Amino acid sequence: MKKPNQEIKQTALDVIDKEQFAISGLRSSIDQSFLDVVDLLYSSKGRLIVTGIGKSAIIGQKIVATFNSTGTPAVFMHAADAIHGDLGIVQPGDVVMCLSKSGETAEIKVLVPLIRKMGNPLIGMVGNRESYLGRSADYLLFASAPHEACPNDLAPTASATVQMVLGDALAVCLLKLRGFTPSDFARFHPGGSLGKKLYLTVSDIMNPELRPLVRPGQSVRDTIFVISKNRLGATAVLDADDKLLGIITDGDVRRMVEKNSSLEALCASDIMTKNPKTIPCGELAVHAYRMMETSKITQLIVLQDGRYVGMVHIHDIIREGIV
Repeated sequence: MKKPNQEIKQTALDVIDKEQFAISGLRSSIDQSFLDVVDLLYSSKGRLIVTGIGKSAIIGQKIVATFNSTGTPAVFMHAADAIHGDLGIVQPGDVVMCLSKSGETAEIKVLVPLIRKMGNPLIGMVGNRESYLGRSADYLLFASAPHEACPNDLAPTASATVQMVLGDALAVCLLKLRGFTPSDFARFHPGGSLGKKLYLTVSDIMNPELRPLVRPGQSVRDTIFVISKNRLGATAVLDADDKLLGIITDGDVRRMVEKNSSLEALCASDIMTKNPKTIPCGELAVHAYRMMETSKITQLIVLQDGRYVGMVHIHDIIREGIV
């Protein structure tokens, strides 16, 4: 029988409350031991090897991904695979971090002595300080959840969230210590819309062959032809020395036609907008998009060393999937 919607809603809210409560309890885990782990990882010349089993293994993979993308080299090693050959992943100089809610899992009990024998520093992220892992680790990160969000208090839910948050806290602390910048982040995220936001510039997406321009004395007929030919919805107006005077958009042309019965007496300088919005060609494309949104326009004049080199249209940015 289907549960009433209100009951389902309350169950979801209970999950959020329990996980939020578990996360708030992490504040006491940001202690000297946590600071020691940050110092260990910051000064390490090797990699961080993250291991675990079950849900902890899945969280471990996410933690590894976060570390790698924020400047700390990390590798995931499944605890079960480690004791069947993958232990060779661990090299001298590496630091090993083992995730376990109970700290008593059979695979962990086999793996921990092997790591200690190899001499690599061992960090235990564990929910029980007195567990086998808690007592065996060189460094302890206490990741305890009083109760799981599951109504049976069994399925790893709140405990998994706590592990993930503590891993994020480590990664961000190291990011700040390393002075990791958006440019560094872009080097590790070249794909997708996120990467494009961080590295694609205006010059990367504009078409340099489309450089519409008219002179101030040119006719309206010529102006309309230039706008239509270049398919950017506008043209720049330049003087004889190629100094930028203004811009004429197709909207300017439509408004001019509505107000004037005769076009022959008008020229480009009569209908242009002076002091148009401009952007350097090396500026990030996402900044160009924000400028257009703020100003409620669809194109920007692109400059290189103060000289007009073309236009970027909002459709160019949207087509790249940046927004």
